[in-house]
Amino acid sequence: MSEHAREAMEYDVVIVGAGPAGLSAAIRLKQLDADLDVVVLEKGSEVGAHILSGAVLDPCGLDALIPDWKDKGAPLNVPVTEDSFYMLGEAGKVRIPNFPMPPLMNNHGNYIVSMGNVCRWMAEHAEELGVEVFPGMSCSEVVYGENGGVKGVVAGEFGRQADGTPGPGYEPGMELHGKYVFLGEGVRGSLSKEVIEKFDLSKGKEPQKFGLGMKEIWEIDPDKHKAGRVMHTMGWPLGANAGGGSFIYHLDNNQVYVGFVVHLNYENPHVYPYMEFQRFKHHPMVKDLLEGGKRVAYGARAIAEGGFQSMPKMVAPGVALLGCSVGMVNVPRIKGNHNAMLSGKAAAEAAYAAIQEGRAADELSDYETEVREGAIGQDLQKVRNVKPLWSKYGLTASLTLGGFDMWTNTLGFSLFGTLGHGKSDAEATGEASKFEPIDYPRPDGKLSFDRLTNVSFAATNHEESQPSHLKLKDASIPVAVNLPKYAGPSARYCPAGVYEFVTDDKGDEKFVINFQNCVHCKTCDIKDPSQNIVWTVPQGGDGPNYPNM
Repeated sequence: MSEHAREAMEYDVVIVGAGPAGLSAAIRLKQLDADLDVVVLEKGSEVGAHILSGAVLDPCGLDALIPDWKDKGAPLNVPVTEDSFYMLGEAGKVRIPNFPMPPLMNNHGNYIVSMGNVCRWMAEHAEELGVEVFPGMSCSEVVYGENGGVKGVVAGEFGRQADGTPGPGYEPGMELHGKYVFLGEGVRGSLSKEVIEKFDLSKGKEPQKFGLGMKEIWEIDPDKHKAGRVMHTMGWPLGANAGGGSFIYHLDNNQVYVGFVVHLNYENPHVYPYMEFQRFKHHPMVKDLLEGGKRVAYGARAIAEGGFQSMPKMVAPGVALLGCSVGMVNVPRIKGNHNAMLSGKAAAEAAYAAIQEGRAADELSDYETEVREGAIGQDLQKVRNVKPLWSKYGLTASLTLGGFDMWTNTLGFSLFGTLGHGKSDAEATGEASKFEPIDYPRPDGKLSFDRLTNVSFAATNHEESQPSHLKLKDASIPVAVNLPKYAGPSARYCPAGVYEFVTDDKGDEKFVINFQNCVHCKTCDIKDPSQNIVWTVPQGGDGPNYPNM
């Protein structure tokens, strides 16, 4: 027997990720049968530590899952009171009236929330129902059964040294086996990516598309604060360089969420998304709001933007993909949490029915059908062409065409059919020689901040003696290919300053990975033009420690 043999534990359902999808699945399973053995494994140091979202929450998911959530004290405390859209120029703004917008764009009845706090509350509810919730447990491997299907996961491996060998305090982790395994890892999860590739689940689907969302929490002057105010902007500073936009949400306690999203299909490799975000805060409208306030938190996360036509097959033998592991964000609404919750509920109901029938480790096809044909599919189908129209024709044209298409879709038809996305975001990256470098103003330390200073406000931490969780397929490619051909874009697209090119004493370029800075956004795994960087999980509990993102 091996010195580091793993023990195994058996469950009915093993859930990876304590986000809205995974926790909804766990709660629903226990609602259906209190005797089911359900475990949720979360890589963050606590539930919510790795949750980053806007977020204006459509409560329809909670309504379906826990109808009396208000009585149970769910942290939905700030209803949306006003909703405005602006097109920005460098010095001014034009408000886009609400009345031409399709009804689905209305935020009436929604709430400004911290999804981290919502997930903490959901985890408490799950534990009260008897769910085992284990934070600080990274799931590093998929366990396959004799028939080739998914049998479980390996969780809780600790103590590998920098070279990958077991250190003196090495713990091999445990195998957690389930009749079904649910992967609710969020965008570009490492196990989900493996399962999608192994079972060819993206066959016949459009490539998934992504955005990079960056967010700061600010405490502002009480005289400028209005709880419930929601603002979205498009246009400056991105211009023709990239698609994207911003959000400013006024929550309680004189705090505002200031967020900026850059679509990762930009061509110009000189684009520096983080600095676009910092520049945005100097727009007169935003500057006036934030001056005299202070930033109290920072974080970043990739967003799945491909929508209905990019959703892979969601099931394979023994496994189901939930929420953002599939990509269920309604891009024009900038909302996906409600669909994540509904997907967890649907997966739980399919697994419960299967277990009742004595089944295990097969495909939960009823779950897939419910997602595509039920409320989630209906939500995403209506907006399926907005992203490809934006990518193809740019912002102004897409506002008109996309709005028209959403209106006709509410009536049950579309003149565009279903448009494709074409290239992946990595393939969209152009050669540096074809574009002009972009001169970004230096941060002033008051409204805008350098990257490493801001990363300290994510409270991210990684045990430095472990192997880097950011792997290179070929260590020569960053300097030999990405630097000369694409001007080393990883030094810019990473919102945490993980990657840098440095010149050594001999004048040679070296590629440095500062994995300790990583905030687990997954942008590198998505945008690297050579697809040479592979994001894997570090040991459990490492990474950002977001307070109330």
